[in-house]
Amino acid sequence: MKYGMRIVILTGAGVSAESGLDTFRDTGGLWSQVNIEEVATPQGFAANPDKVHDFYNARRAGMAGVKPNSAHHALAELERRHGGDFLLVTQNIDNLHEAAGSRKLIHMHGEIMQRLCVHCGQRTGWPDEMNRRSICPQCDAPGGMRPDVVWFGEIPYRMDEIYESLSRCDLFVAIGTSGTVYPAAGFVAEARACGARTLELNLEPSDGTELFDEARHGPATRIVPQWVDEVLAG
Repeated sequence: MKYGMRIVILTGAGVSAESGLDTFRDTGGLWSQVNIEEVATPQGFAANPDKVHDFYNARRAGMAGVKPNSAHHALAELERRHGGDFLLVTQNIDNLHEAAGSRKLIHMHGEIMQRLCVHCGQRTGWPDEMNRRSICPQCDAPGGMRPDVVWFGEIPYRMDEIYESLSRCDLFVAIGTSGTVYPAAGFVAEARACGARTLELNLEPSDGTELFDEARHGPATRIVPQWVDEVLAG
């Protein structure tokens, strides 16, 4: 491993799928089973908060017993042993990266185990069910608690930090992503324009696979630990 190498890694649903979590965009995924406008937009929440809460309460309950897999653990090990700048950006709203030990981490689409108050903006860890009567622990207002996830039409979190890291990284790696969801799908072009080497690790070629200098395809639980071993050995 080149000492001081600056690494930015983007992960998507393909990393967590092998832990047993439902994906959103794959064939038969969650977005094919529900009306996105009704459960994943601010307008849908305003119109029917009970339906939105039911949807995300089910996602939260589905996390019970789910454990990080070897890909999550490999990325946490890379962070621990890497000698340079390191940032892991995930599109996933689950907490499996944290459970594996990752700490230099940005959840650009939010976190299913947190809630957000629309009245005061307070974020609070919250693994339990929510409903329209849930009270904000900061401002004591009822009716404004929502899942702390980025819905369609909203801006992903901490984008300035992400673009700053992309502008100075030496290596950008996209893992388990479809290459269709922006702004994350544009990260590879951003990193390339700033001189970074780019690598795709995915089950199959993504929509943007031609933008990467190198692509390796297969299950994340196999190819991610293999790649991490190579980096740490180099």
